[in-house]
Amino acid sequence: MKSDTIKPAKLADAIAEHLERLILEGALRPGEKLLSERDLAAKLDVSRPSLRDALAKLMERGLLATDHNGAAYVSEALGATFRDPLTRLLRENPDATFDYLEFRSTVEGSASYYAAKRANDLDRRAIRESFERMEQSHGNDDSSEEADADADFHLAIYEATHNTVLLHIMRSLSDLLRNDIFYNRAKLYERKGVRDLLLEQHRAVYLAVMDGDPERARDAAEQHITYINTALQEIRDAETWLKASLRRVGRGDVVDIGARRRRG
Repeated sequence: MKSDTIKPAKLADAIAEHLERLILEGALRPGEKLLSERDLAAKLDVSRPSLRDALAKLMERGLLATDHNGAAYVSEALGATFRDPLTRLLRENPDATFDYLEFRSTVEGSASYYAAKRANDLDRRAIRESFERMEQSHGNDDSSEEADADADFHLAIYEATHNTVLLHIMRSLSDLLRNDIFYNRAKLYERKGVRDLLLEQHRAVYLAVMDGDPERARDAAEQHITYINTALQEIRDAETWLKASLRRVGRGDVVDIGARRRRG
């Protein structure tokens, strides 16, 4: 958090504006707890009464909330407003997963393109750290750590676009992805050869962004999402066919297979 001294006429409004900008830019993330009132006032070099007024303004706007101990944290209401109805839609209509992937195939390419153009040293460090975590967890039997690093990698790409609208929308979708709302990530990772392919696809995006090559980054990201779409379609088809086969095998539970109705 930037510690510039803030001393305009309406101090509480200026503090609120400063913190709001950090939230909207994504520097402060949903669910993150702020420093204590005393420490935050010292960090910003403002009085505690002015800070208290500023926090109250942000709570009225729904940008901050307090926990049971009274500590302020960044509200998750913005994401929840968008996320909760979508969660219900996806649970009631599993085919909407492929609408999500169709949407993401466009957004992911654009995000990687702008990240390659706009990423600064701090952005590249975050992208590198998440990719290295993906590499380190790649050989583990449990794929959950690698899957979480995967989600963090894409989130770091979104942050590097410096597009606040894209960041907040995709951050909400990232939360759904982590909770397997869109699809079961374990099933995808357990498929033979998928983990190796996904890592190489992420490596292609990573290298293009780090090299500052927007076109190559966009192409690599689009190929990555296209592959996931195809793999999930194949998994869904295989499960559908298996269920049909099991129904045929189990039909003896409802019919007398040995008996034949006499005709005539």
